[in-house]
Amino acid sequence: MVPYLRVGVFASTHGIKGEISVWPTVDDPARFKALSRVFFETRNGMKEEEVESVRFHKEMVLVKLRGLETIDDVLPYKGLSLYVAREDAVKLPEGRYYIADLLQCRAVTDDGRELGKVRDVLETGANDVLIIRGEKDGREKDLLIPYIESCVLSVDIEAGIITVHMLDGLEDL
Repeated sequence: MVPYLRVGVFASTHGIKGEISVWPTVDDPARFKALSRVFFETRNGMKEEEVESVRFHKEMVLVKLRGLETIDDVLPYKGLSLYVAREDAVKLPEGRYYIADLLQCRAVTDDGRELGKVRDVLETGANDVLIIRGEKDGREKDLLIPYIESCVLSVDIEAGIITVHMLDGLEDL
């Protein structure tokens, strides 16, 4: 499991007093209110910053970081992703997983066939869809598996394996 989870991207500065405008990548931006620290992935590793305040403006989250008082203080972080440490993340209920933990898991069928690895997860209105990068006829191909109970039978994050049942027609796309 990854030690940090992405919660947003530093889109732009807001004003001249060091406030940053963050595009949230979480399903509930209100969770930013509970954050006391965030991390930025820099060339030298993860850099921790303390959150001073959070407020909302349109679909953006405005974050003020303690000790960064001017626009020049925050500009080096512009364009970088914001992360939270796993221990600071919201605890998910049984059977729910962070997308970051699903990525690179091996997908196998309930009859033992290897399909490939999870490359991404599409979040649609109806259900999520696993994008499995595998091989077919000697070529790399993406396979789309709906994340529904009748397809995704089990997820073992520790072992890095997702067991799926292939419904008729899924491999024909």
